[in-house]
Amino acid sequence: MAAHRAYVEGIGLWSPRLAGWEIAGATLRGGREPPAPVTTRPAAALLPPTERRRAPDAVVLALEVAASACAMARRDPQTLASVFASTYGDPAISDYMCATLAQDGALISPTKFHNSVHNAPAGYWTIATGATAPYTALTAYRHTFGTALLSALAQVASDAVPVLCVAYDSETTGPIATMAPSRGQLALALVLAPEPSATSRARLSWRVRTGEVREGAPRPANAALAAGNAIASCLALAEALADGTPRELVLSLAPRLALEVSLEPAGGPQGQA
Repeated sequence: MAAHRAYVEGIGLWSPRLAGWEIAGATLRGGREPPAPVTTRPAAALLPPTERRRAPDAVVLALEVAASACAMARRDPQTLASVFASTYGDPAISDYMCATLAQDGALISPTKFHNSVHNAPAGYWTIATGATAPYTALTAYRHTFGTALLSALAQVASDAVPVLCVAYDSETTGPIATMAPSRGQLALALVLAPEPSATSRARLSWRVRTGEVREGAPRPANAALAAGNAIASCLALAEALADGTPRELVLSLAPRLALEVSLEPAGGPQGQA
């Protein structure tokens, strides 16, 4: 399969130890020591204060990085098609609903039920920004990040439009954690465009191939910052963007299907904040 191209215009990243791309980029490049974990949730300033307090972790996590990526790309969120992806959605709400249903289903909170659907963050995003372009919400178990990136890249290639890609996962709790383990919080958002622009930070060439899959990994010190999170495979791409140097990456799409990605600086501000 011939390689296709796209351009990374905006990046948003958040975790308790990488709270925003300015901190994350410098840390992943090795230019600073990892800071101590923050103890508060992301700001998710797009939401009104009342909604922000009630919104679950998955929503504020996804909206924080999505807004940051759009701001860096200087793109109007209203105009962007989007892909929202999470391995487990919002595990805390899933644990609450399972525990409540096991005792008395009539006690289920309508608000938490409303927020339990997998596309809740995408729905909040479209309401908060007024976006009317199509969005996709997906999960693919261990292959979620690669599948999300491929979905966004395929839309860029087929429709020749910029696309927002958002991947996020938070900590699993209760009995669910024994079957679907995920630690901490991590989210990465990218604005991908079909042509270079003044905000292009990296050129991304990609293709899909079959055969054995050996995923790329970030440097051990960086990998430790997201170890155990279900979407941690996104960190290798974030590190490559932070470095601003050519890099070859492999992301899994299935046990014997992979997304091969080549990153090169695009001549713009690269991975700098």
